Amino acid sequence: MATTKQDQSLSVEQRLSNLYQLQTILSEIDRIRTIRGELPLEVKDLEDNIEGLRTRIDNYKKEIEELRRATAAENASIAEAKSKIDKYQAQIDTVRNNKEYDILSKEIEFQSLEVELAEKHLGEFARAIDSKKAEIKATEELVADSNHILAEKRNELDEIVNETRQDEENLRDNAKKLEQQFDDERLLNAFKRIRKNARNGLGVVYIQRNACGGCFNRIPPQKQAEIKMRKKIIVCEYCGRILIDPALAGVEEN
Repeated sequence: MATTKQDQSLSVEQRLSNLYQLQTILSEIDRIRTIRGELPLEVKDLEDNIEGLRTRIDNYKKEIEELRRATAAENASIAEAKSKIDKYQAQIDTVRNNKEYDILSKEIEFQSLEVELAEKHLGEFARAIDSKKAEIKATEELVADSNHILAEKRNELDEIVNETRQDEENLRDNAKKLEQQFDDERLLNAFKRIRKNARNGLGVVYIQRNACGGCFNRIPPQKQAEIKMRKKIIVCEYCGRILIDPALAGVEEN
């Protein structure tokens, strides 16, 4: 029975040791990700912004085409109205009575108003086209500036990724190998769940100054003694993190 208890104690101790080693590896991976910072998000935001600017330019160009078609239509209306005016002017010299004269005069006046209205529209269209062209030029400058910034951000990100890729791959391989050594899948899953919910990503912490190394709430002496015995898995009653003694983490107690 004594041998069985010893084997059991060593098994729990080894599990705790493996968990802490796994925690150390995963924390280093987190540190590498922190080094990269917000660069991936910044790159994605810049790419989306540039795409939005290009869509805006395309829309401006479509609006200019519509304005040009409207301009052509107004020019056609002016040509038609002037043709009618010329025709009515020719007819007005040959009228036989005042009634015909009044009708032709009103037609000439109406067509003249149509020309004035169309010319007003042409002025509005021309100003709108100039405004759209100015918007396109300004937006293209924004695209050029954004592309320049994007190239710098991509280079910076590539440098960081290249510097840390091998380290991260090695750490992930080590973490995978260590996970394969676990004979208690529930404990491993619990550790991952705790770590995911923890603000600092720590699922296993050691006692510091008689308190939990994660939430810093005080741990009763009796529980500290149980933790040092390493005979069972003990979690912090406040934050739920798995607790180990400093010696198991390779830290000397003050």
